[in-house]
Amino acid sequence: MSLLSERQKEELHKSILEYLHTNNFTDAFNSMKSETGIDYKPDPKAKYAGLLEKKWTSVIRLQKKIMDLENRNAALQEELSLSPAKRAQMQTDWVPRAPAAYVLTGHRGQVLRVAFHPTFNLIASASEDATVKIWDWETGEFERTLKGHTRAVNDVDFDSKGNLLVTCSSDLFIKIWDVQNDWRNTKTFPGHEHTVSSVRFMPGDQQIVSASRDRTIRIFDVASTHLVRTIMGHSDWVRCIEPSDDGRLIASCSNDQTARISDPLTGETKMEFRGHEHTIEVVAFAPIVAYTAIRELGGLPDKDRTKRSGTYLATGSRDKTIKIWDTQSGQMIRSLAGHDNWVRALVFHPTGKFLLSASDDYTIRVWELSTGRCVKTVQAHGHFVTCLAWGRQAGAQTADASPKTNGASADGKPPETEKFVNVVASGSVDQTIKIWLP
Repeated sequence: MSLLSERQKEELHKSILEYLHTNNFTDAFNSMKSETGIDYKPDPKAKYAGLLEKKWTSVIRLQKKIMDLENRNAALQEELSLSPAKRAQMQTDWVPRAPAAYVLTGHRGQVLRVAFHPTFNLIASASEDATVKIWDWETGEFERTLKGHTRAVNDVDFDSKGNLLVTCSSDLFIKIWDVQNDWRNTKTFPGHEHTVSSVRFMPGDQQIVSASRDRTIRIFDVASTHLVRTIMGHSDWVRCIEPSDDGRLIASCSNDQTARISDPLTGETKMEFRGHEHTIEVVAFAPIVAYTAIRELGGLPDKDRTKRSGTYLATGSRDKTIKIWDTQSGQMIRSLAGHDNWVRALVFHPTGKFLLSASDDYTIRVWELSTGRCVKTVQAHGHFVTCLAWGRQAGAQTADASPKTNGASADGKPPETEKFVNVVASGSVDQTIKIWLP
């Protein structure tokens, strides 16, 4: 039984004849024409021109996709053969592995930041092309483009409920987008005098905090757009900021090769960290679940069982290293070396066992926090990896705290209002976003 219909056979034969004629294989052309009995007159404008090449390259792409799916299937079959207990452990300790589940294309400039929606299966990507794009990470489908900035969009962040999206740009502006109102740009914050590098919602979602090339950190009221406070201290471009989970501290880093901890209420510098030999690109507070591993890494007394948010900080630098710091003493706990180029992004694993980093060496690396060893290297992109995010979704609230409240709960712990899901997104100078799934 033939796999092709009569019409498909005819199209295939005519495509081959057109290919033979175009490449001057006259004898083969005449022989095939005679054998098939097809009266075909070559025409460079006919639909058969180049059709064979197009079909052939499509086959190659499909073969690659089949190979990728077969590799994923083999890994899943191996996982299924394990005992239920071992399988559950693997799911808990999951880290990205090649190949990525999806490669999202559409940006016309490098991707500078990605952020997961806290409730829906959506991610937002910010790009040098002056746009933000929204994607469904579960299917890899493109949803929409947000236009409003006139220069590179450098950062993007959702509030705790996913109702609002905040973005910042080299056009000096910060914008709020109303997710529930068709993603409309509802507020614009002027105030910075140079490129705005980084922006985050403060816990409680009433304020946003931003960092700029104008050397300042600024806190704005979301409802009124008024400037609440300007924090000085860095002597050069402030690259990245992150508030602690309880909102009591702000971490920042700069071209001045320092990281700082500031008090958002007073603007006072609480601690300065020196030790990197180049611009510090990224700061990340360690979650409380990582404290045990970090104490083991630093050989710190086990009796120190503090659960206070913001106790430990990770920094990533253009000097190719990652450093872990004690924010109380200012002491460096460990320097992690292994990347071959700038370190651009840091994300703590939900279990607290690992730290993930992304670099201009095209890789994502997984560091075991208790030992400081690099336990996995993923060849992630075809160019510099600029950003990294772990999927998180709204979870159960504690009895004494509302989601993302300002301040900690009664026992001194920050409110546990989020659960993590096993999905990681990365962005690159290659203009793509990759979605990494189990």
